[in-house]
Amino acid sequence: MDLDRFAADAPDDDAPADERVCVVATQPDTFARCREGIYPSPQSYDRTREPFEHMAFYRTAPVSAVTHYAPVVARTEQSRGGPGPMSESDWAETIDPFSDTETVVVFELGDVVLLDAPVENNMNGVRGAWYCTVGDLRAADTLSALADRATTS
Repeated sequence: MDLDRFAADAPDDDAPADERVCVVATQPDTFARCREGIYPSPQSYDRTREPFEHMAFYRTAPVSAVTHYAPVVARTEQSRGGPGPMSESDWAETIDPFSDTETVVVFELGDVVLLDAPVENNMNGVRGAWYCTVGDLRAADTLSALADRATTS
Protein backbone atom coordinates (compact mmCIF):
# COMPACT_ATOMS: atom_id res chain seq x y z
CA MET A 1 0.00 0.00 0.00
CA ASP A 2 1.23 3.46 -0.81
CA LEU A 3 0.89 5.93 2.00
CA ASP A 4 0.99 8.87 -0.44
CA ARG A 5 -2.78 9.25 -0.37
CA PHE A 6 -2.60 10.02 3.36
CA ALA A 7 0.10 12.68 3.10
CA ALA A 8 -1.17 16.21 3.64
CA ASP A 9 1.24 17.59 1.03
CA ALA A 10 0.64 14.96 -1.68
CA PRO A 11 0.42 16.62 -5.11
CA ASP A 12 -2.95 16.53 -6.86
CA ASP A 13 -3.56 14.39 -9.94
CA ASP A 14 -4.36 17.44 -12.06
CA ALA A 15 -2.15 17.19 -15.17
CA PRO A 16 -3.96 17.92 -18.45
CA ALA A 17 -5.53 14.70 -19.79
CA ASP A 18 -4.07 15.14 -23.28
CA GLU A 19 -0.40 15.37 -22.23
CA ARG A 20 1.84 12.53 -23.42
CA VAL A 21 3.23 9.98 -20.96
CA CYS A 22 6.06 7.46 -21.19
CA VAL A 23 5.24 4.39 -19.05
CA VAL A 24 8.30 2.48 -17.82
CA ALA A 25 8.92 -0.45 -15.50
CA THR A 26 10.73 0.35 -12.26
CA GLN A 27 12.20 -1.90 -9.65
CA PRO A 28 12.24 -0.62 -6.06
CA ASP A 29 15.71 1.02 -6.30
CA THR A 30 14.75 2.88 -9.47
CA PHE A 31 11.36 3.95 -8.11
CA ALA A 32 13.09 5.32 -4.99
CA ARG A 33 15.20 7.52 -7.27
CA CYS A 34 12.06 8.64 -9.14
CA ARG A 35 10.69 9.85 -5.82
CA GLU A 36 13.97 11.75 -5.38
CA GLY A 37 13.53 13.34 -8.81
CA ILE A 38 15.58 11.29 -11.27
CA TYR A 39 14.95 8.44 -13.71
CA PRO A 40 18.09 7.34 -15.63
CA SER A 41 17.88 5.66 -19.03
CA PRO A 42 20.69 4.36 -21.24
CA GLN A 43 21.19 6.85 -24.06
CA SER A 44 20.61 4.09 -26.64
CA TYR A 45 16.98 3.58 -25.53
CA ASP A 46 14.34 5.10 -27.82
CA ARG A 47 12.62 6.85 -24.90
CA THR A 48 15.55 9.25 -24.63
CA ARG A 49 14.58 10.72 -28.01
CA GLU A 50 10.75 10.57 -27.78
CA PRO A 51 8.74 13.67 -26.86
CA PHE A 52 6.58 13.40 -23.72
CA GLU A 53 5.68 15.57 -20.74
CA HIS A 54 5.36 12.90 -18.02
CA MET A 55 6.72 9.52 -16.95
CA ALA A 56 4.51 6.89 -15.33
CA PHE A 57 5.90 4.05 -13.27
CA TYR A 58 4.91 0.40 -13.50
CA ARG A 59 6.26 -0.90 -10.22
CA THR A 60 7.46 -4.48 -10.43
CA ALA A 61 7.37 -4.79 -6.63
CA PRO A 62 5.73 -4.61 -4.21
CA VAL A 63 2.51 -3.94 -6.15
CA SER A 64 2.88 -4.95 -9.85
CA ALA A 65 0.92 -1.95 -11.10
CA VAL A 66 1.28 1.53 -12.55
CA THR A 67 0.80 3.62 -9.42
CA HIS A 68 2.42 7.02 -10.00
CA TYR A 69 3.46 9.53 -12.63
CA ALA A 70 5.61 12.66 -12.61
CA PRO A 71 6.23 15.62 -14.90
CA VAL A 72 9.55 15.61 -16.74
CA VAL A 73 11.19 18.96 -15.99
CA ALA A 74 14.57 18.37 -17.70
CA ARG A 75 16.62 15.81 -19.60
CA THR A 76 20.31 15.71 -18.73
CA GLU A 77 22.93 13.65 -20.54
CA GLN A 78 25.51 12.25 -18.14
CA SER A 79 28.58 10.08 -18.64
CA ARG A 80 29.80 7.71 -15.95
CA GLY A 81 31.96 9.63 -13.50
CA GLY A 82 31.02 12.95 -15.06
CA PRO A 83 28.99 15.79 -13.63
CA GLY A 84 25.24 15.37 -13.40
CA PRO A 85 22.44 14.31 -11.11
CA MET A 86 23.55 10.66 -10.74
CA SER A 87 25.99 9.49 -8.08
CA GLU A 88 28.15 6.37 -8.34
CA SER A 89 25.62 4.48 -6.18
CA ASP A 90 22.84 5.56 -8.56
CA TRP A 91 24.83 4.03 -11.44
CA ALA A 92 25.57 0.86 -9.47
CA GLU A 93 21.97 0.26 -8.44
CA THR A 94 19.95 1.45 -11.45
CA ILE A 95 22.14 1.10 -14.56
CA ASP A 96 24.85 -1.53 -13.98
CA PRO A 97 22.45 -4.47 -13.38
CA PHE A 98 20.82 -3.87 -16.79
CA SER A 99 23.34 -2.23 -19.11
CA ASP A 100 27.05 -1.66 -19.62
CA THR A 101 26.46 1.81 -21.05
CA GLU A 102 28.72 4.70 -20.19
CA THR A 103 26.20 7.44 -21.04
CA VAL A 104 22.65 7.94 -19.83
CA VAL A 105 19.90 10.47 -20.19
CA VAL A 106 18.61 11.40 -16.76
CA PHE A 107 14.99 12.46 -16.78
CA GLU A 108 14.69 14.99 -14.02
CA LEU A 109 11.24 14.79 -12.49
CA GLY A 110 8.87 17.07 -10.64
CA ASP A 111 6.71 15.85 -7.77
CA VAL A 112 5.61 12.23 -8.10
CA VAL A 113 1.80 12.00 -8.23
CA LEU A 114 -0.22 9.03 -7.00
CA LEU A 115 -2.88 7.89 -9.45
CA ASP A 116 -6.37 7.80 -7.93
CA ALA A 117 -6.59 4.14 -8.96
CA PRO A 118 -3.62 1.93 -9.91
CA VAL A 119 -3.39 0.27 -13.33
CA GLU A 120 -3.23 -3.37 -12.20
CA ASN A 121 -1.06 -6.00 -13.88
CA ASN A 122 -3.21 -8.62 -15.62
CA MET A 123 -0.57 -9.50 -18.26
CA ASN A 124 3.20 -9.88 -18.18
CA GLY A 125 4.03 -6.39 -16.95
CA VAL A 126 5.48 -3.54 -18.98
CA ARG A 127 8.42 -4.20 -21.27
CA GLY A 128 10.28 -1.32 -22.86
CA ALA A 129 8.40 1.97 -22.95
CA TRP A 130 4.71 2.53 -23.64
CA TYR A 131 3.32 5.90 -24.72
CA CYS A 132 -0.16 7.13 -23.88
CA THR A 133 -1.82 10.20 -22.40
CA VAL A 134 -2.50 11.15 -18.80
CA GLY A 135 -6.20 10.58 -19.60
CA ASP A 136 -5.39 7.03 -20.77
CA LEU A 137 -3.66 6.34 -17.43
CA ARG A 138 -6.68 7.56 -15.52
CA ALA A 139 -9.14 5.55 -17.64
CA ALA A 140 -7.33 2.19 -17.64
CA ASP A 141 -7.83 -0.19 -14.74
CA THR A 142 -5.58 -2.96 -16.09
CA LEU A 143 -2.40 -3.16 -18.14
CA SER A 144 -4.28 -4.84 -21.00
CA ALA A 145 -6.71 -1.89 -21.11
CA LEU A 146 -3.74 0.51 -21.11
CA ALA A 147 -1.97 -1.53 -23.81
CA ASP A 148 -5.05 -1.11 -26.02
CA ARG A 149 -4.61 2.69 -25.75
CA ALA A 150 -0.80 2.86 -25.78
CA THR A 151 1.84 2.71 -28.47
CA THR A 152 5.43 1.55 -28.15
CA SER A 153 7.00 4.27 -30.30
